[in-house]
Amino acid sequence: MRTLISSAFVSLDGVVEAPGGEPGYRNSGWTFKEVDFLPEAYAIKGREQEEATAMLLGRVSYESFSAVWPDMEDFARYKEMPKYVVSTTLTEDGLVDNWGETTILRSLDEVAALKETEGGPIIVHGSASLSRALSDAGLIDRYHLLVFPLLLGAGKRLFSDTDKDTQKLKLVEHEAYVNGLQLNVFDVVR
Repeated sequence: MRTLISSAFVSLDGVVEAPGGEPGYRNSGWTFKEVDFLPEAYAIKGREQEEATAMLLGRVSYESFSAVWPDMEDFARYKEMPKYVVSTTLTEDGLVDNWGETTILRSLDEVAALKETEGGPIIVHGSASLSRALSDAGLIDRYHLLVFPLLLGAGKRLFSDTDKDTQKLKLVEHEAYVNGLQLNVFDVVR
């Protein structure tokens, strides 16, 4: 079974909305506007590209990332790997043609089936709504969380407020940086 990894920039109060400057959110761009850049804090991002063998995105994140990532040297490895977009509304003509192989999945059942295939880890970037649904469905195996020392208040959250049984996590890696960022890698305990 393939490992499904949810990777997120998250504020201390759980907000994941518009970390890179996406329009429409009051605190848009909070990752670079509010915290000093420290290259070693982002080393996990390079490691994710090396270790992942596929990327899973929701439609909104796909549309945002596919507009810029295909031409960015920082994300060159993602251009080569297969991408899967979970959407009930995206059509084939909505896919970009310069970002490699992309498959549209229509349900979480199709994500579960993808996890059963041969291959290495699948990384989920952004995709707040998808990540919440994947977590609630018990499909996420690991979290890569870069936690920012910020309280943002309102905004899309990484985790849902669904009433469900406790889900235990095991901390397998952590690091604190002088700019206040913390890396926390958790495996989901089954």
